[in-house]
Amino acid sequence: MVVAPDKFKGSLEGAEVAARIAAGVRRGVPGVEVRELPVADGGEGTLAAALAAGFSRVDVKVAGPTGLPVVAGLAVKGGTAVVELAQASGLARLPGGRTAPLAAGSYGVGQLVAKAVSLGASRVVLGLGGSACTDGGAGMAQALGVELYDADGAPLPPGGAALRRLARVEPGPLAERLRGVEVTVACDVDNPLLGPRGAAAVYGPQKGADAADLLVLEEGLTRWADAVARLTGRDVRGAAGAGAAGGVGFAALALLGAAVRPGIELLLELLGFERAVRGARLVVTGEGCLDAQTLHGKAPAGVAAAAARAGVPVAAVAGRLELAEREWRSAGFVAALALADLAGGPAESMARAGELAELAGERLAVALLR
Repeated sequence: MVVAPDKFKGSLEGAEVAARIAAGVRRGVPGVEVRELPVADGGEGTLAAALAAGFSRVDVKVAGPTGLPVVAGLAVKGGTAVVELAQASGLARLPGGRTAPLAAGSYGVGQLVAKAVSLGASRVVLGLGGSACTDGGAGMAQALGVELYDADGAPLPPGGAALRRLARVEPGPLAERLRGVEVTVACDVDNPLLGPRGAAAVYGPQKGADAADLLVLEEGLTRWADAVARLTGRDVRGAAGAGAAGGVGFAALALLGAAVRPGIELLLELLGFERAVRGARLVVTGEGCLDAQTLHGKAPAGVAAAAARAGVPVAAVAGRLELAEREWRSAGFVAALALADLAGGPAESMARAGELAELAGERLAVALLR
């Protein structure tokens, strides 16, 4: 069987979840061959999933979301590099956890992309999610050579608020630096850059922005979108995924020539899921909470769809289960177990997540493999 869970946020990383479920499966059905293949949907955990699948880690000192240096990792294998935005510009990288909605930037993400290219990558997979910034990817573009100036000819500082003063954009060495490099964005949201479903309106509050901040950020992003459209001759502000990660998706589409693909679909391809599941009797997937969002492109739903295409039944293990049985069955799961139900409550399930994941694996194996 194949164990392919996402992380249980706040409890266990994907690789830990996979290892504990696999241990329970082996206890329940001794001798069964278990392949552990932790997955991700393009957000946090993408790097870890790539490393678990045989990619090599390269650590790079880059600018964090507020400009302070952080050590971020990227994953490389052959000519492919996997860059996880959250490694450089994620909420978890904010010093002391203090949000900086107007000043946080994505410069470090561009530094990771530049490092990947310098290592010889001809394909860069950019996983978006968990960002601390709403700068439209301007910082990422600057790190790759794009120059931003205000009306006085001074270079623009980092952050979404500074974009209100943007007067001129110069492409610099961007095109030459990315010549022959294919960039693919792994993303599970379809938000545009601007408007009520845009980067600022929807995700700004999660990054500490109040009502006044949102107006500032929207104005800056609009000015940035206008300038980029003049530079490139095309306008992608309304494209699905342009609003991802505070608008980093927009810069990737408009300036890096990126294509957007559903995160879990792309990650399963990179991780060799189709090959791993061949001949399996069962796939077990899961995440911290199996809920309505799961059904709209999150990792377990993507795993279930891929397993169905391979003709292999799939079961789910989750910290909490907020779907009715008819809902999770309609998504393709033959069984679903919640750690909270095994423990008697969410708090206990988080404290004993590893132990309970093993118990869930054992119960599923006994029920579905014997």
